[in-house]
Amino acid sequence: MNFLRSVTYIINYKTIVIAILSVFATGLCIEFDIYADFPLTLVGIAIVFPIVFSINSAYKRRERALQALAEIRGYALGIYQSAKNLMDEFRKEDDERLQLKIVELFEALKVFLESPHDKSNEPEKNIYIKLDEISKEVRYLKDQGLAGRFASRLNQYLTRLTVAIDKMKVIFYYRTPRTLRAYSKVFIFSFPVIYAPYFALIATDYTQGLGYVMPVLFSFILISLDNIQEHLEDPYDQIGEDDITMDIDDIKVMLGKDV
Repeated sequence: MNFLRSVTYIINYKTIVIAILSVFATGLCIEFDIYADFPLTLVGIAIVFPIVFSINSAYKRRERALQALAEIRGYALGIYQSAKNLMDEFRKEDDERLQLKIVELFEALKVFLESPHDKSNEPEKNIYIKLDEISKEVRYLKDQGLAGRFASRLNQYLTRLTVAIDKMKVIFYYRTPRTLRAYSKVFIFSFPVIYAPYFALIATDYTQGLGYVMPVLFSFILISLDNIQEHLEDPYDQIGEDDITMDIDDIKVMLGKDV
């Protein structure tokens, strides 16, 4: 079942539509004796290389987002454990309140990352509200007896946590070059149709069946590559299988809370 679900992510209605159009165009070329021997090297230079470059760029963005998420988790845990272990008397209510503030920060971050771009302003503001609440919590703990040098350490963790969140935010707002993606899509969607005379020539040189198999094969390959790039482009939208998931229950376990 997992394999079939993975296949549906890379083969969709676009694959079927382009395959049908390319077969239809090939049939017309065979019918009206339109043949041409186009170089296949053009496919690698004009289509495959740009789309593979885009996939690699999108994958690297996803890896940077994962690294930023690991930093956020690490600094958040550092704030909590430092407050818990460095305070002479860390009361239960202080413990629960700090845990709640950290969990609320991750909840706000999850809502922001999974929101549409045109509706992300309010979720983004909420992240900074939660960061401010944690900063005030550090100040409160200092007033309750946390040594100044330890409070300074917590604030350093908070600063680095904020920087890591901004790294994730940059990936959320900015994509791989749009012009390159647009260029790739134009050729990916048009190539199987434009090369119909070449597929018709194959049908005359070999068998007519092969002349129809080739455009379908090229359509499946090129559209699948485009779909892979599309799913990797936004690692937060929870559509593709490789998306980054913010597991709030896992954060609670990290902090020692009951799930």
